[in-house]
Order: sequence, then structure tokens, then C-alpha cells
Amino acid sequence: MIKQIPYGLTDFGRIQKENYYYVDKTMFIEKIEMQPSYLFLIRPRRFGKSLTLAMLEAYYDVRYADQFDELFGHLYIGQHPTPIHNQFLIMRFNFSEVSSNVNEVEESFRLHCCGKLSDFVYRYEHLLGKDIWNVLDEKTQADPGAFLSSINTYATRKGDLKIYLLIDEYDNFTNTILSTYGTDLYRKATHGEGYIRRFFNVIKAATTGMGSAVNRLFITGVSPVTMDDVTSGFNIGTNITTDPWFNDLVGFSEKELREMLTYYKEQGALPMSVDDAVTMMKPNYDNYCFSENKLADCMFNSDMVLYCMKSLILHGVKPKEIVDPNIRTDFNKLAYLVRLDHGLGENFSVIKEIAEQGEIVTEIVTHFSALEMTDVGNFKSLLFYFGLLSIKGVDMMGRPILHIPNLVVREQLFNFLIQGYARHDIFKLDVNRLRTLFENMSFKGDWKPMFEFLAEAIREQSRIREYIEGEAHIKGFLLAYLSMFRYYQLYPEYEMNKGFAD
Repeated sequence: MIKQIPYGLTDFGRIQKENYYYVDKTMFIEKIEMQPSYLFLIRPRRFGKSLTLAMLEAYYDVRYADQFDELFGHLYIGQHPTPIHNQFLIMRFNFSEVSSNVNEVEESFRLHCCGKLSDFVYRYEHLLGKDIWNVLDEKTQADPGAFLSSINTYATRKGDLKIYLLIDEYDNFTNTILSTYGTDLYRKATHGEGYIRRFFNVIKAATTGMGSAVNRLFITGVSPVTMDDVTSGFNIGTNITTDPWFNDLVGFSEKELREMLTYYKEQGALPMSVDDAVTMMKPNYDNYCFSENKLADCMFNSDMVLYCMKSLILHGVKPKEIVDPNIRTDFNKLAYLVRLDHGLGENFSVIKEIAEQGEIVTEIVTHFSALEMTDVGNFKSLLFYFGLLSIKGVDMMGRPILHIPNLVVREQLFNFLIQGYARHDIFKLDVNRLRTLFENMSFKGDWKPMFEFLAEAIREQSRIREYIEGEAHIKGFLLAYLSMFRYYQLYPEYEMNKGFAD
């Protein structure tokens, strides 16, 4: 039976047992074990982080020892097992499950953590011993920090138990708090005696104590901001975000994509050639590079590839919307970071420069606090962490060159410019009128009225002229509005015969 497309699935066991296609990433388990014991990985949303943690859980959990061959026997690590597989008690949190509602967030965080800790004790009671309940009174079980600390202390005293702590999307709800409610509520949670800071202080203590039962730690998120705030600088473990060894830990390489497409083509399920499918996906989903030393090994966004594959395999056509609706960046989160002063501020200018030039030179800052996010250098790095920029190369000074990775991201940045101009009453257009003119240009070749419409709008709305002085600014302005409709693929500087069109 043909393998199913695992779109939206993060359950490693289900993928292996229920005949889903799986891109083998288990060889990275060896590399992870060669690293220090406590690791931190940042990747954009919907890039495969949760499935990676699920893979680690299935591999290391003592409860799955009798399922090792079923889950891993056909994969790389099943043929090359490490000595410590199925040797751990797994403690796993997923902070995307925590409510970001201002009236519920602290209680939701408490319930999530305490619930996961209770599940942990029940799952491993046969190894911990029933007397563990003697050290877990009602008050302790209601406090995440005290609960975790008590479990770690108890397991450490037993001496023969090792805990692997996994935290998925550690910054999910704090990012939402920051973007929706601002820094005051965020600081209340992450600074001083804030409930999140207290919890991470316990984790920090558990990873620094001699002989601690918390033997390994793997944390994922989309930015370093919250980690810097809750630990006063990331000093829990090793940040492997830009480590070349882990550039392709998540996402799909072109080789992996071609292997998947070839499988479905051989099964008679792919309605086009492998080359045609790659050609369709590459400008939209490819070109994510996370290490300066892996410039030739760019990655496809795995969620977007599987979204497209699902439509191709099930319906025989590419999806009507090339962008998965679930993956569109929440621009409200980004908008909070853009300071406006007398019009458009520095960070909006950064967005505009990137949209116009396609790239920018900057060092990638590895940690900074929420209060430092709007510093221009940190803001550029944040765009990299969010997946809006990718590493293209290095300049003659050795500084990273970051560029827009693909057309999907370019469209998002252009939309951000349009929303910014409109939100601050700098420039507005009749979008329905523009759409009609664009369609006439696309299907009837009647291009002149559309450009006359845009030129007249620029003349009439004087405020916009403050922001589009010069050819590059005009180009960026036009690209932003032309990107609203997907009748053409837009290339700001399209190279032809080792030169440019102009």
C-alpha cells in the first residue's frame, strides 16, 4: 500500500506504525550524543522541531525498548544503535499548549506543567517506586517548580535513574504575550519572581547539580529572546542553532525531496515529473540555510513541501494557494517590534531595505532580551530566527549576508510593508481596482492603465513620497503592491546571461 503523506503529524510512533512516509533524520541522534548534554535549537515555525523531539522520545524512552525494532529497525539508527537507547525516563513539555490569554496564562502554565509532571510520575511509578508520592504533597503538586525539583531530587537519590527533559516551543506563549500585551506583562512572567523564570531556575539547578537525574536536555523555540530573559543570558546549555552539523536536522534537503518525489512517482501517484515538481517547489519553499559553513546545503520548509505534496498526491494538482494557511507568519508579532516615530522608524526601514535589495549584511546575534529586540542589529537577527531571512554567504569582512529565502517569504515581507503604510495612513490603495487592472494586464496585455493608476496614487498621496525617494525605493514600492496577486513571479534583480535585464 502506498505510504501516506504525514502532513501535520508530529507523532513519531504513529508515522512509523501506520505507513506514513518518513524522511530519515535518525542519523542526527549520533551527532546529538556527541554534543554536550544540554542543547538548545532555534528554527522557524512549522519546520519539523516537534517531530524531532518525538523521535528523541521514542528512541530514548525506556518504555519503548520492546518496540525498538518496529520503530527504528528500518532506519539509520536502527542499524547503528547507540548504547544509551531506551535508557531514559522522558519528561516532555509543549508550551504551545499554554494559553496566551492574559487572564488565563499563569494558571494555564501551572496546569500544563503540573499535569505533565503528574503524568511522568504515573508512567514511571514502577521504576521510581510508590514511595515517591510521600515526597509529593498536595502543595508540591500544585507548584511546577517545586514539583520538578522534588522529582529530580528523589530520582537523583535513587542513583540509577536518568531523565531526558524535552521542551517543545518553549517561547510560544511568551512571544504571544509580548506581541499582544507588551513588555510589562511579559516581564512579570519572565523576570524577578515571575512564574516562568522560577520554573527555568529549577531546570537550571537540575542541570548543574552533581549526579543530577536530569541527565540530558533538548529545548526548541523560534527565538532566543525568552531564554535570555528567564536565564539571564543563555547559560543552561549549548546553542546548536547555527552549528553546521545540524543545518539539516529539520526541513528537507533537495536530495531528500527528490527521493520522496521519486517514491511517489514510481507508485504512480505523482502527476508530474520529479524535475517539474522540484522546479515548482524550489522558488517557493527552498533556500533556508542556518550555517555559514553549509551554504551549498539549503533546506526546504518541510511543512510547505508536505502541504503541496498532499494536494499533488490526493487531488493530482498543485494547491490553489501555494502557501499553507497554517504557516503564514503572524505579522502582529512582528509589528510589535517595529517602532514608528514621525512616520516609519528604523526597523520598518530595515524591512523596506530588505524588500528593495533582497538582502542585508549583519552579524547574527545569539542572545538578547525582549527590551533589546528593537535594536537594529537584534531586529535583523530576529528576522533570521523567524525564517524571514536566511544565510546567503559572507562578505569580505566575514559578516553574514542574509537574504529573503524564497517567494513565499518575499510576499510576506511585501505584505508587511503594505500593511505598515496603510496602518499609519501613509498610503492606501483601492485594492479591488488594482486587482482589476492587474488582471487586465495579465490576461489582456493591457499594462499601461495599471501603472498609470499607481503613478497617480503616488502623486495624490504626498506622504508616501517621503519614503520612496530614488529608483530602489520606487522598485520596492511597486514590488510590494504587485506581489499582492499571484499572476507573476517577481524577481527584483533577475540575472540574465551574467548581467541584469536593465
